Amino acid sequence: MRTTVDIPDPVYRRLKTRAASEGSSVRASSSAAVEQLVKEVPACGATGFPPLVPSKRPGSLRIDNARIYDIIGFP
Repeated sequence: MRTTVDIPDPVYRRLKTRAASEGSSVRASSSAAVEQLVKEVPACGATGFPPLVPSKRPGSLRIDNARIYDIIGFP
């Protein structure tokens, strides 16, 4: 699939230098990096569903996005 990604100039220069030193293209190096990222980190937990947020009173949890980030601990 073809897509467009904005990469900051300094990062692109480092990527291009590294690809050249490995005898590879920027395209191949980028694809390999994305493949590694996708392989290592599941998008939505092991089941494919978003993680569950525990509640002491099921069905009564009032929560917003900021609180979800606090509970789950996103980077």
